[in-house]
Amino acid sequence: MHNDQESIVYGCIKDVSGSLGDQQRRKVNARAMMSLPEADDWPFLCRDMFSLPVTDVHNLYHTDVMHFGASYKAVEYEWEQWLAKFEDLLSRMYWVSATVHLETELSGTHTFTWEANGSYHAPGSGGISVRCEWSHEGGLQI
Repeated sequence: MHNDQESIVYGCIKDVSGSLGDQQRRKVNARAMMSLPEADDWPFLCRDMFSLPVTDVHNLYHTDVMHFGASYKAVEYEWEQWLAKFEDLLSRMYWVSATVHLETELSGTHTFTWEANGSYHAPGSGGISVRCEWSHEGGLQI
């Protein structure tokens, strides 16, 4: 039965730093991630999944990286809903690219990538499109 299958979801959202308005962009992004619920309806997209970038470290390079991850029970069966929640989050953030990896026991690893149209995506600007790549290593052992 598919209820025993573990799925791992992880990835990152990247935004450019080192430009004017960095603090405002970081505040908007932090607010979007912190607005996620502590507990969510299935399939979960919760605040605790996300790590906010450190903003008080000197000599950071050019990219803010907001990483996330969680373990689920067979989330691939509700994947369209999870993606809709993730894209809703992206619609409220500044970002250059985002990557989500979905590792499943039966159907391998799927990588979903979003690239901003133009130099970056701004909150509410629309135009979010995803590209998916699938890789399957090994086979199901029975």
